[in-house]
Amino acid sequence: MTSATYPFTAVVGMADMRLGLLLNAVSPAIGGVLVRGEKGTAKSTMVRGIASLLPTIETVPGCRFSCDPAAPDPGCPDGPHEPGAGATRPARLVELPVGASEDRLAGAIDIERALADGVKSFEPGLLADAHRGILYVDEVNLLHDHLIDLLLDAAAMGSSYVEREGVSVRHAARFLLVGTMNPEEGELRPQLLDRFGLTVEVAASREPDERVEVVRRRLAYEEDPAGFAARWAEDEAALRARIAAARALLPSVVLGDGALRQIAAVCAAFEVDGMRADIVTARTATALAAWAGRTEVTTEDIRQAALLALPHRRRRNPFDAPGLDEDKLDEILDAYQPEPEGQAPEEGEADGDDTDPDSPGGGRSPDDGPPRDGGGQGSGPEQPAEQPPVPDQRADDASRPTAPEADPHQAPATGEGSEGQGVDARGAAPERPAVVAGEPFAARVLNVPGLGEGAAGRRSRARTAHGRTTGSRRPHGALGTLHLSATVRAAAPHQRARGRTGAGLLLRRDDLREAVREGREGNLVLFVVDASGSMAARQRMSAVKGAVLSLLLDAYQRRDKVGLVTFRGRGAELALPPTSSVDTAAARLERLPTGGRTPLAAGLLSAREVLRVERLRDPSRRPLLVVVSDGRATGGGQPVAQATRAARLLAADGVASVVVDCESGMVRLGLAARLADELRGPAVTLDELRADSVTALVHGARAARDGGPARARQGEPTTTAHGPRPRGARPGRRTDITERVA
Repeated sequence: MTSATYPFTAVVGMADMRLGLLLNAVSPAIGGVLVRGEKGTAKSTMVRGIASLLPTIETVPGCRFSCDPAAPDPGCPDGPHEPGAGATRPARLVELPVGASEDRLAGAIDIERALADGVKSFEPGLLADAHRGILYVDEVNLLHDHLIDLLLDAAAMGSSYVEREGVSVRHAARFLLVGTMNPEEGELRPQLLDRFGLTVEVAASREPDERVEVVRRRLAYEEDPAGFAARWAEDEAALRARIAAARALLPSVVLGDGALRQIAAVCAAFEVDGMRADIVTARTATALAAWAGRTEVTTEDIRQAALLALPHRRRRNPFDAPGLDEDKLDEILDAYQPEPEGQAPEEGEADGDDTDPDSPGGGRSPDDGPPRDGGGQGSGPEQPAEQPPVPDQRADDASRPTAPEADPHQAPATGEGSEGQGVDARGAAPERPAVVAGEPFAARVLNVPGLGEGAAGRRSRARTAHGRTTGSRRPHGALGTLHLSATVRAAAPHQRARGRTGAGLLLRRDDLREAVREGREGNLVLFVVDASGSMAARQRMSAVKGAVLSLLLDAYQRRDKVGLVTFRGRGAELALPPTSSVDTAAARLERLPTGGRTPLAAGLLSAREVLRVERLRDPSRRPLLVVVSDGRATGGGQPVAQATRAARLLAADGVASVVVDCESGMVRLGLAARLADELRGPAVTLDELRADSVTALVHGARAARDGGPARARQGEPTTTAHGPRPRGARPGRRTDITERVA
């Protein structure tokens, strides 16, 4: 064997991922697998390894779309195909880069030749290459939205349509979709998440002996790839033969009515959306039986199938942790245990010993493949020692002791508690227990003013490759989206000079015009959260956390990056560097301790530094600063003056800002409105932040279009949603915002 691919059977551990990939190899109708896990866990290595184990396929000779000679696609662009012998080749593993273009994925039509010569010239894309093979997307959660839309369409219909300016091409695109992702970098849209048949969680082993074996094998492979692969050739061949045998047995597997009833009961009890979960669970249970060499599906097959097919379909929002309650699953399966003779079980009777000794997860022979909770080496039969649970590396984030400090600006009349109890000489404050967040709600849309050019998203206006057409321009480099009418108008005056005599339009390269489109971009939403003693009253902090969670949910839906800066006691802390993982931000917020003084200036300056660094990393992504505070500033020196200077620096940088005013009680000082005035952004209360509130936020884009700030009640000047506040606006007053969102 001369292949330099790392052998699938040589991977240590990763039992769940191994099983998910093997089941899809046995039954491609399962619909693929999503692998979630930390970096450096051999996710990509195993995906590339499974491709070499798939059976070869027959294709029509010369067909660029891998048509099956036994049943060629009647609409194939290279067709029609005459019946005949096919050519044998291995199944392909096609990798989709995160930064791929739409034309690279779906294919491209040569519009210039189509208009000038009337020739429909189509160059197939990755979807055509992946037909009857594997389409692998590493870091699938970072894929752009327009590429995800194409994947969804192809996965749903089994074909790909390419339409541009009246020229259309269709071809078959049925593939095994395999994706890998690190959840800390962001979650997937629910629509794409549901397209993956199975999902598995992977993590590096914490067992020293197993980690030693991983390193030993990897070093041996890098020293001599061909020799290392040859040592595993026998195991690879045995596993390849077993996959072929399971495929041959699959049509003979019986899925009885009792098993179907168990599947339906499990899916209904866990409240998964739609019926795809039932279908995928049934197909997975059937594949498990075939993999074990049986022709009948058992309860243990259904249990294992549910653990693979349901967890990712139970997520209702990005803050829900994927997973399945195994005790509840066992109770449901026991309650709907089928009788061997077809008799209904008596009430209260449960048969809990229906596990086939040859099924995965039950008593198994050495040839039964990878177990669920262990890691196999070789061809999957070996079962290493059980791994210890993975510790939560962020568990200590909320347990750093600090000391109490006083806030001389705290107003006792507000009924919000005092932050001046137990202050030591250093001004540190003791941490109070983390408060549970209030119920999230639908939040108002907060936009950055102007027109950006950042990554595609759903928040602020931007020039994008997708959206409504607003004009045309000469192409810079390769032609993007053709603006047909502008191209015709540019070419029309020159037809006589070019000697046109027929009906065709004579085009030159200079005539081509591409469309200028306006859509929406994703922004960097940086939260600056006041965690001081003035915010520590339980009822208030619960509402504040609920509001921030609501904004995080909105950021997830609008494909933003988020960051979290907190300030309390003696300074500020970057609790979460900018990331696409809003669920990680929610977890950090949930454990946020409170107490101590209010170093507002430190929080603002820390935010300014974070934005400066991010501007260097991604200059096209515009920031939105969300300050969540009651506006108090306490500490040594002149805290109010320092906070004012910090706010003015942010305003001078052109940072779009909004202040969420958390002040409550009968007596209100209006400090948050003053802070918003210095930041040149609006101040909104928690109630105004709700989408169903009577008042609404004013879009910065509308204010810019109308030529000035919107009108407030009583004729007072007010802020735009994120545009600069006029310096003449009266400080100390929370702005009432009345104009509705368009």
